[in-house]
Amino acid sequence: MIEEGYKKRYKAGETPWDLGRPDFNLIQTVTTMDINPCKTLEIGCGTGNNSIWLSKNNFDVIGIDTSEIAIQKAVEKASIDNVKCTFIVNDILSNKIDGAPFDFAFDRGCFHSFNSDEERKIFTEKVASLLEDDGLWLSLVGNADEKRDFPGPPQRTARDIVNTVEPYFEILSLVSGRFDSNHPSPPRAWVCLMRKRRSELSGKI
Repeated sequence: MIEEGYKKRYKAGETPWDLGRPDFNLIQTVTTMDINPCKTLEIGCGTGNNSIWLSKNNFDVIGIDTSEIAIQKAVEKASIDNVKCTFIVNDILSNKIDGAPFDFAFDRGCFHSFNSDEERKIFTEKVASLLEDDGLWLSLVGNADEKRDFPGPPQRTARDIVNTVEPYFEILSLVSGRFDSNHPSPPRAWVCLMRKRRSELSGKI
């Protein structure tokens, strides 16, 4: 259902999340937390803005998305910028992800797309399974502390995040901020950086 909704919105051109640039939260986290160039997976890469920025900074990036339209645009952008990026139409929950394990994963608004604790747990388990032990995951999540009167991303509480990821990830940083946005009032976000727990400790991965 979620994947179909995104596909329809890309087809209709209703993609307010597509900034035409990398999200400043990604840039800030990578630079201030000293995340070194490494093998990286972007989940829900859209038209490739973040993957391309990472590639320009020497990360070895695979970007996946369920939208063929988005992936086609991402490939075109990378070609224009003469950037070596791999973009694949793929559903992280349904299919094998070639190239795993990765050292770093990034998603901008995928985790929060799942409405139930169980669905978020399944997504988290999948991300963990694709990472090396001690691999990092940066997730940008709609923040439920914001009371808004305009449409925006799904909103989750800090408890939603912590309860879901803790068995699989150590939370290194959970900061209340804002999505990079072309909207005059950018929606609030949780910026969550996590480290995968070692397999022998998690017992589930």
